[in-house]
Amino acid sequence: MRADFYLSEDPETVVGTARWTGRRAEVSAEDEQVRATLTRLFRATPVAVDDPSLRPHGAVGEVVVQPGSLEWFRLVGPARAPGAGFQVRLVPEVPLKTGWDPAADYSTFRKVVTHMESPVSPGTEASPEVAKPV
Repeated sequence: MRADFYLSEDPETVVGTARWTGRRAEVSAEDEQVRATLTRLFRATPVAVDDPSLRPHGAVGEVVVQPGSLEWFRLVGPARAPGAGFQVRLVPEVPLKTGWDPAADYSTFRKVVTHMESPVSPGTEASPEVAKPV
């Protein structure tokens, strides 16, 4: 997964990116100051978000997500970027023959993206024609 950062007044120009490696975020930007800011945003610290989908049933308020997971990476950009003057767009970087199938709503979009982004163990690659189970 990739997070593209841009300024509000120019959403077409990406000023920096962060990629999830499976363990941590790798930040890149041409401008040294932007790179330093993105590195600070993706420091390995917990992020607190007010996302009802992450809360236990009946709970209210913010949820703290620990670093080191795709879920953490997905939440850091939108939670921290506005405070640094950036906007963010998340881009799944997976080669797919098909897209999201709303008829297959037995699995949430979050679970599908997590599955697509998870590393495949050597020797267990499926052929491109075979759909991966979710």
